[in-house]
Amino acid sequence: MKVLKKRIKIVRFLLSIFIMMNIIAFFHAYKFTHFTENNSEKTKSPEKLSTIEKVKTLFFGVNNIKPKNVKFPSQEYEIVILKSNKEIECWLIKNKYSKGTIVLFHGYGGEKSSLITKSDEFIKQGFSTLLVDFMGSGNSEGNQTTIGYKEAEQVKTVFDYLTKTGEKNIYLFGTSMGSVAIMKCINDNKIKPKGIIIECPFGSMYDTVCARFNKMNVPTFPMAGILLFWGGIQNGFWGFSHNPTEYAKSINCPTLLLYGEKDKSVSRKEIDEIYFNLKGIKKLNIYKETGHENYLIKNKIEWNRNVIEFFKTIESKNSKQHLDLDKS
Repeated sequence: MKVLKKRIKIVRFLLSIFIMMNIIAFFHAYKFTHFTENNSEKTKSPEKLSTIEKVKTLFFGVNNIKPKNVKFPSQEYEIVILKSNKEIECWLIKNKYSKGTIVLFHGYGGEKSSLITKSDEFIKQGFSTLLVDFMGSGNSEGNQTTIGYKEAEQVKTVFDYLTKTGEKNIYLFGTSMGSVAIMKCINDNKIKPKGIIIECPFGSMYDTVCARFNKMNVPTFPMAGILLFWGGIQNGFWGFSHNPTEYAKSINCPTLLLYGEKDKSVSRKEIDEIYFNLKGIKKLNIYKETGHENYLIKNKIEWNRNVIEFFKTIESKNSKQHLDLDKS
């Protein structure tokens, strides 16, 4: 009888811990995928938190402020509002002698103003650009982010919009979450851009959740899985199926994959697996002494050279195809 009571106590204790872990994960998952629009609610840095505030943050998560556009293009631009699964705002910058349009998609916690420096480089190379605020960011609708899952539908909306304007040379650029949204869109909707440039996409949603735990020196098991489960449930999708490594198998257009060797958010293993699965013309460039950041800060010359060479490869491919057609 004593043994049975002891076992019951142990089961109750373990069950209590399991329930508590799920409650904590539930709140953290929500905060991770929903921004707050009230600046006064922003979580202070750890050293400024009182003991009670630290406990509250541990249980209920960190408040992330909705990203706002902090600067604007130096060139003349047009504001484009598109209705997707959410209403999204874009900036269209037209180049008078455009070779095509490059659509730029930001990463997690970013907005379209963070893409201006790269837009400027593409404009110098002779392209028009379209900078996009994903849902929950900048001037787009809501405060929700799904780390590239539902954002993929917004990639399609923008692509369809440009196609309807008569643009035939559409290229897609994304960084981090933006890259993932592009990859998922191609996988799900079979859109056919002329080429894509993707920076530091994660291998799977589970991988990127684990990376956040690793950066905080916290064990990934079992909380990473529980957090991903609740994050998916709250946002209406199965988080464990959000897998860019698999999406890569559906990508046949020319692809330039860029990565920083010091990246603590995305591993080299994830990048290598994605690169291996990509179909068609592909190129991988690794930047030394560079983390999960804007590659123009430390690698502007090399980044531009990589991009220019990529476009030349596409032009060469197109010229060869025209030549083959003429011969036939």
